[in-house]
Amino acid sequence: MTGTLADALRDAAAATPERVLVRDGVADLTCRELLDRSTALAHALVRRMPVGSVVSFMVPNWHEAAVIYLGATLAGMVVNPILPSLRDHELSFILSDAGTRAVFIPQTFGGHEYATMLHRVVATLPDPPEVVVLRGDASGHGDFTAFTDLLAEPGDGPLPSLDPAATRMVLYTSGTTGRPKGVLHKHESLHALIMQLGRYWRIDPGDTFLVASPIAHIGGSIYAFEIPLLLGAQAVLMERWDADAAVSLMLEHRCTHMAGATPFLEGLLAAAQRSGTRLPDLKVFICGGASVPPSLIRRAAEYLDDALVTRVYGSTEVPVTTVGSLDDIDHAADTDGRPGIADVVVVDGEIRARGPQMLTGYLHPEDDLDAFDEAGYFRTGDLGHLTDDGYLVVTGRAKDIIIRNGENISPKEVEDILVTHPHIAEIAVVGIPDRRTGERACAAIVAADSVGPDVAELKEFLVARGVAKFKVPEQVVLVDALPKNDAGKVLKHRIRAELSKES
Repeated sequence: MTGTLADALRDAAAATPERVLVRDGVADLTCRELLDRSTALAHALVRRMPVGSVVSFMVPNWHEAAVIYLGATLAGMVVNPILPSLRDHELSFILSDAGTRAVFIPQTFGGHEYATMLHRVVATLPDPPEVVVLRGDASGHGDFTAFTDLLAEPGDGPLPSLDPAATRMVLYTSGTTGRPKGVLHKHESLHALIMQLGRYWRIDPGDTFLVASPIAHIGGSIYAFEIPLLLGAQAVLMERWDADAAVSLMLEHRCTHMAGATPFLEGLLAAAQRSGTRLPDLKVFICGGASVPPSLIRRAAEYLDDALVTRVYGSTEVPVTTVGSLDDIDHAADTDGRPGIADVVVVDGEIRARGPQMLTGYLHPEDDLDAFDEAGYFRTGDLGHLTDDGYLVVTGRAKDIIIRNGENISPKEVEDILVTHPHIAEIAVVGIPDRRTGERACAAIVAADSVGPDVAELKEFLVARGVAKFKVPEQVVLVDALPKNDAGKVLKHRIRAELSKES
């Protein structure tokens, strides 16, 4: 790699200044506009913090996120996208753990007062970050800064020279320990990833991505910010998922590509059928992030007859480990694709991967100890096998993670909080297959007394402790005892098997 995303932005602004890169229904940003705004923000950031500092943003799929992402990149900072669905509990940890120097938030979104939440959170931090408020008035929030004021600050002079091998992103992912882990990516790893997608996903200059996945996910961020610059495409951002609205946007903007978890494909297919359209401009739909039924791939490929639909496999640590099959429906539906630029092996049933798009490591070196084997392969914790013709089939997870609607949930994190509930003696949270969401979270509970809590009580208990609502179990089963082995370890596979039979 000879350059960085900052170089790509400057080159695009010079070559095609009026080309629209990002649109969200509120604004369309051209190459020139994105460079101008990102440069203004970069100067503001450089005045505030040393190069290499962490800049977090907890922003929906809004066009301003592209300005923040590119502005932080131009300034030589490390970007840290945070899911807007997280709340005090998770946000406090991430801002403290990452050592965030500035965090960007909406004033309000989805009925939630983010500015009020940040007042609570920063009051608990020994070295609080500067809080920057989007789409709202920051004057009533003490020391908070308005995003528009930041962009209006005078600034000139050279910006830092960037090293392609330097860390440019830290993304937090749920871990089996219950403590989120910061995944580090550098300019080079993300560039390698995008070049792979350009080669295997049939992305041509002028193509358009519908970006419904959150931009705080590795997938959403690359579709929204990286691909438009590096591959000459355009990103249409959806603030929140609505399948019928997605169909309208895809028709209006002639979207050629979309990627998302199982619920996105299920919803899009149903909405297209309701509208009587086969989405004639759609070239490729990439489906991954949770259990993908082969029947869904076949149904979608049959109905969306101009589109190539396929499963893929990857993680925050090794994004897009496989590239799917755009050549035949059987491999597309029945396997999770073949390795692209990654090298994939299966050792004792566990999938391991390494390649130029993989993480540099975790933020805390101690998290690296069990994450890599002696040959440098990342140990995914997922189970599977390789077919004779080199395709990967994922069969399950060794790691205790639930993936619901494309969001990772750490059962241990939820269990550690719920076990303090006065009516719970023991608890195990497990994922059960669900056609609509991929998995649903079920809490198997041994009650501490005759009164066992229901779903509503668990939700109230978790939300009161600042836990994001998407982590709340949606099913409760009261049991006399949890199955355990001789060492006292809870046998979650037996709980899953029993509940799966009943569902």
